[in-house]
Amino acid sequence: MSKVVLITGASRGIGAATAVLAARAGYAVAVNYTANSLAADEVVRKIRQAGGQGMTVQADVADEGEVLAMFEKVDAKFGRLTALVNNAGIVDQTSRVDAMTVARLKRMFDINVIGTMVCTREAVKRMSTRYGGAGGAIVNVSSAAARLGAPGQYVDYAASKGAIDTFTIGLSKEVAPEGIRVNAVRPGIIETDIHASGGLPNRARDLAPQVPMQRPGSAEEVAQAIVWLLSDDASYTTGALLDVAGGR
Repeated sequence: MSKVVLITGASRGIGAATAVLAARAGYAVAVNYTANSLAADEVVRKIRQAGGQGMTVQADVADEGEVLAMFEKVDAKFGRLTALVNNAGIVDQTSRVDAMTVARLKRMFDINVIGTMVCTREAVKRMSTRYGGAGGAIVNVSSAAARLGAPGQYVDYAASKGAIDTFTIGLSKEVAPEGIRVNAVRPGIIETDIHASGGLPNRARDLAPQVPMQRPGSAEEVAQAIVWLLSDDASYTTGALLDVAGGR
């Protein structure tokens, strides 16, 4: 059976690193992006340069119609999905909770939580033996913030990732009899440009002294954990929350 993975938010950072590594592991890779088509094209170029199969597929995971269209495009190009990485997610400007607007909170949960759940719903319909599938694997990208809380910075982000942890545990039990494994990785301080989008471009380096390993992690180190969880080497692992956080 051919291996097909859809990775949301795969035009940069952890998603992009995972896309390239998954291609090297033999997956046909659908690279989802929201707006930056040039960055997504570059990821696919790297995949093809390494001898793999890749495609770009635009969709805002917060828009159900766009998600449905995305899955249909992957179906048409690569056939039945066997793996999903729910990597798309956002942070916002650092803020205390008492200064957060409802618009900010809705955007955070629409993308980080509801978007993940809708993408997962569509993946289950393709993977589950209940629907004629042959099984598969789902990896959700959570965050160490889910257990640390991110006070004074991103409590809303941390709460959204706490929801992802709970979703991972519950779904893993729900679909295990149908051949689907569901796990999550919880990255810590990782050197990616997500920090700049939250207004703190040097955050990874600034917080390095708080990490027992005394350095930020790389997107590639998180990608290694994700691709392992997708693989048959993790065949008896489901419902796991794997910290990739340098001991923090």
